[in-house]
Amino acid sequence: MFDKTYRQRLEADLVQWEADGVIAPAAAVSIRNALPPLSPGINIAVVGAIVGGLLISAAFLAFVAAHWTEIARLLRFAILLAGMVVAGGLGAWFAATGRIFLADLCASIGAIIFGAGIALVGQMYHLGDDFAGGMLLWSIGAFAAALLTGSRGALAVGLAAACIWTSMRVYDAPDALHLQFVVVWLIAAALAFAWNSRVAAHLVAVAVLPWWIATSLRFDFDGVQPSFVLANGAALLFGAGLAIAAVPSPRAHRLGSVLAIYGAFSLAVVAFLEVTTVDDLFRLRTGTTATQPLWAILCGVVGVVLALASAGVTKRVGEILAACAIGLVLLAAPIWPASAAGEPWFAYAALLCAMLCLVVSGVLDDVRPRIVAGWLGIAGVIAAITWAVKGSLLRRSAFLAVAGVIAVAFATALNRALPRAGR
Repeated sequence: MFDKTYRQRLEADLVQWEADGVIAPAAAVSIRNALPPLSPGINIAVVGAIVGGLLISAAFLAFVAAHWTEIARLLRFAILLAGMVVAGGLGAWFAATGRIFLADLCASIGAIIFGAGIALVGQMYHLGDDFAGGMLLWSIGAFAAALLTGSRGALAVGLAAACIWTSMRVYDAPDALHLQFVVVWLIAAALAFAWNSRVAAHLVAVAVLPWWIATSLRFDFDGVQPSFVLANGAALLFGAGLAIAAVPSPRAHRLGSVLAIYGAFSLAVVAFLEVTTVDDLFRLRTGTTATQPLWAILCGVVGVVLALASAGVTKRVGEILAACAIGLVLLAAPIWPASAAGEPWFAYAALLCAMLCLVVSGVLDDVRPRIVAGWLGIAGVIAAITWAVKGSLLRRSAFLAVAGVIAVAFATALNRALPRAGR
């Protein structure tokens, strides 16, 4: 929850509690005085300054590009070097005057100019055509800027360059895992943990997705469906996020909760993809074998174990259901080849149960993103089952009707059990 939104809700609650006589006016004043000051936000002046800075930077780059061939090599390099120095100097001045957003913007611009400098040197001196290596060097420089300045924008630049780097490496060697990106990602995750920044946590969570997607699409293994590999990645991300959030540390809780949110949404997307890409609407593999790589299976198993371990630490029933949701999505993968001769009803049932468990998990733990992810997953799976190409539509309607009756019965039983558990 963002601090400003939380303060607004707390202030409204304090006024209401004071009016209802729940707390004394002195207690309300003490609560307000105990709260730390809010960090300065982005006002209209800051927005205007950011837009102006971006326009000036774009004008500078356009001018240089228009006269690129007329400028001597050393002068080109000096221009880019001066751009980095000016961006760093302005960033230091903005940081000293307390304008952190503008300082962050300057650090980001400096990181971008650094990448342009790498491209310039390679183009001027005809260095090797290892474009991926240049992206790695750019990523390292941006990470260094982020580490020295605490810039979230520089971290975003570094992660974007690292994602391009790993995607190119995966494309060049589809039969091998590009584990070097995992090392870079762990460094970024350590920065997000040290900064205790929700923005950095979101950047880190988003950055892991391109690696999994590129790996699942390019990994050359007969019969492997990309959705199955993605399912294991979503399981690991979701379970690891829950486990990290269970650590008794505000920093760990913030990072883990963000990772768990992206893991929940990834799990919902994967449930939809398993129906649409494996059996019905789209086919991304022509093989009949559904054997998965051992490393992917281990990642999925670790995700389930971490989710169960988190439930054991936090004593939350919702996290047990989250582990069940992960396990059911993973279970649907080996069920599909067993139903190759007919409709994969058990796989459909497993996916629907998984998404229902995800929704109930979010309700029990009061985690709204998990609820939204579960509902989106249910809608996607039902739509994919309904509009699947093969099979009888009448049988599918009967299956959905039975599934609806079971869901209603489950909801009724849960509604009766919850008050007893509360007592």
